[in-house]
Amino acid sequence: MLVAVLASGCGKAGGADAAPDISSSRFPGVSFRYVGDSGKDETINQTLSIANSYRDPVVLRLSFSALDKNHHLLPKVKVSTVFGSDHGNLVAPHGYSYDILRFSGPREHEVEDVRVTVHQVLPADSPPSGTEEVTTQALDSTGHDVSKFARFSEVRLTNANDMPAAVRVVYIVWDQPAQGDTQQAVEVTPVGDLTLVPAQGTAIVKVTGAAAAAVARSSGGSAVSIKAFQSH
Repeated sequence: MLVAVLASGCGKAGGADAAPDISSSRFPGVSFRYVGDSGKDETINQTLSIANSYRDPVVLRLSFSALDKNHHLLPKVKVSTVFGSDHGNLVAPHGYSYDILRFSGPREHEVEDVRVTVHQVLPADSPPSGTEEVTTQALDSTGHDVSKFARFSEVRLTNANDMPAAVRVVYIVWDQPAQGDTQQAVEVTPVGDLTLVPAQGTAIVKVTGAAAAAVARSSGGSAVSIKAFQSH
């Protein structure tokens, strides 16, 4: 079943603390808010904030409709995601998490909001985890810290939570937007596989294959990020 909600019109979800009722036509335990540009320096544009008030982490499958400043539909704009909430790849822990949206097609730079359609909310096949973001650090071949803008061979993941976190890592290349436009991802490459990072611990992910090629291609000039997100 589907339920459509306007992302910007939803506040913090409340009340529900049981496992999601996937037979229901509504999912009151999850809500969303789209932020095109927070106005703060060094912050990611086009984020979808996800509030999960269920007790346990959930897997979402969403779809999106792009809206202009008057909340009119932009039917030719395709909306996709960086972390995969549109195909069940993102695990949303209890509390807050986020995904990053990408827009393509005629009038893509006119998007001011999105309408979120929730297709599915399922209990995640992973243990409860904390809400602190698992951080990333690029490493060279000798294990020393290097800039994310340089060529790197490994990524160190650090989990500050008191619970382990199962995450995936992506290497993101950003565009150089015109004045007044939001910045968005133009290339997203997975780095490694699903990785379990221990509580209050670290893990190392090797950069190989397509990820190594993407780093070689984009290092030393492009705007890039290395992001970890909870997955399954």
